Amino acid sequence: MALEVTVVGVGMVGDRIISILREREFPMNWPPTVCATRERKEELAGETFLVEETTEESFQGADVVFFAGREGAKGASVMWRETAEEAGAICVDNGSDFRMDPSVPLVVPEVNMDSVGPDDMFISSPNCSTIPLAMILTPLHREFEVRRVVVSTYQSVSGWGVRANEELMNQIPQALESMDDIPYDPKVLARPIVFNYIPHIDRFLEDGYTKEEMKMVHETHKIMGDDSIQVSPTTVRVPVPIGHGESVNIETGSPVSADEAREMLSEFPGIAVMDEPYPDNPRGDDLERTYPTALDLRKPELRDEVLVGRIRDDPTVENGLNLWCVSDNLRKGAALNVIQIAEALMERGTLSP
Repeated sequence: MALEVTVVGVGMVGDRIISILREREFPMNWPPTVCATRERKEELAGETFLVEETTEESFQGADVVFFAGREGAKGASVMWRETAEEAGAICVDNGSDFRMDPSVPLVVPEVNMDSVGPDDMFISSPNCSTIPLAMILTPLHREFEVRRVVVSTYQSVSGWGVRANEELMNQIPQALESMDDIPYDPKVLARPIVFNYIPHIDRFLEDGYTKEEMKMVHETHKIMGDDSIQVSPTTVRVPVPIGHGESVNIETGSPVSADEAREMLSEFPGIAVMDEPYPDNPRGDDLERTYPTALDLRKPELRDEVLVGRIRDDPTVENGLNLWCVSDNLRKGAALNVIQIAEALMERGTLSP
């Protein structure tokens, strides 16, 4: 039996959703219905699609609807959630509009799939920087009680979308000529991004934090079901096309060594630990170690994993760890996560043709 799938949104995340549906041989009738704010042809995942203008008919007969994120003046799921649910579809939303709605499960399948009840027809997927953080914290919290987290992110331009990626690429040749007066669109990124970093993602709030930073706080609490975890975030945009990095300092209620954390994280689904002596170290010592970078996400065997390295004890607190992680913000941080939610619903029998 095959599912009928509708994808709303044709940006970078919509493109990845379509690509991953094919890669994972999602049990569906191909092609999916793809819709957006207007009808047009689009090249998505190497295939030409006739994109429909989103209407009520876009959801008729759909078993599952993937909302890819920002699409339309009010957000795709805000505009079309009710229509999709009335049509009988289960909705998985990559957008931010309903993440903190107490009636909507906010889900990372490896962490809290049990938060989805049998009657839940609408499920939210978290922010692309929250997903890897929640995956790292979960095994440590279950065993050692995570009490405080200080996280600094290094977020790629694709986290904003196509226009930010274009900003970076367009600025590179200009910057090679001169670093003075590099043109940029402040409606996209607040400063030129080429050869730069911008500690400003989303709008500022009254307390001086940004909306992106507070997403990490509130979403982590909701996913992990524990508001007592203190989360202190700083989010930074960096000139990398794809792949978010995070430097994470963790304090726990009971002692945990770097070796224990390394073993525990390596056993958690969806995490790949890259933290061992570096083979054939050209420096000639045995201290160099492996660690993940954004370029590692180009490897097919690693692109869907949260990569973790630089795991070490923090001697400045009683029970502390430092670590580094990298994940593909368009795949595990967005498109893959929504598809994994649907796959988990199929395993339960909740989602079926």
